[in-house]
Amino acid sequence: MAYRETEKMRLRKAENRQRILACAQQLVMEGGFRNAQVTQVASLAEVATGTIYRHFASKEELFAEVFRNATRREVQNVFESLAQPGDAIQRLELALTRFAQRALNRPVMAWALIAEPVDPVVEAERLQYRKAYADLFEQAIREGMSEGSIPAQDAGSSSTCLVGAIAESLVGPLSPAQGGYGEATKTINTDTLVNGIVRFCLQGLTGTGR
Repeated sequence: MAYRETEKMRLRKAENRQRILACAQQLVMEGGFRNAQVTQVASLAEVATGTIYRHFASKEELFAEVFRNATRREVQNVFESLAQPGDAIQRLELALTRFAQRALNRPVMAWALIAEPVDPVVEAERLQYRKAYADLFEQAIREGMSEGSIPAQDAGSSSTCLVGAIAESLVGPLSPAQGGYGEATKTINTDTLVNGIVRFCLQGLTGTGR
């Protein structure tokens, strides 16, 4: 007689998988991907190391899913910001401001998502989500061009530049090379930093001081 998995067993497996993911994300939030090991995840989740590999083919696949889950929330935040009332510049200003503020408020996780050296599987996810941000910005830029708040330009190239500019400008403040994850954010005026980043991005789009 063929083995049939019961609903109770399926639920238990799903719960174990979610607990493993939650514990892996907690470790990444505390010390980045480099400090999150499978053995630590197993200990925190109170499962055997082998149990993790029954749910994820490899360490890389586990942390790629952690990356997807965390970044999906950030992309959703940008999407929601761009859906607010106002012209395209106002909405882009809100989205860029929230992106930078959220990164500086959670420096360890932000560094892990934006710039930490990672395995190729996770890096592939990073490239996909950078494209997701760029696609959202591109749509907003096209809307701005249509309404006249943004001058005519290559919206695709401009959106890619936005993603690169805001990510690169946050690398220094978030970098562990500055004395520890996000230590630089304790000695700088983060409001001034965020405003400077956003002003630069919007000036690049509009060619004005707006």
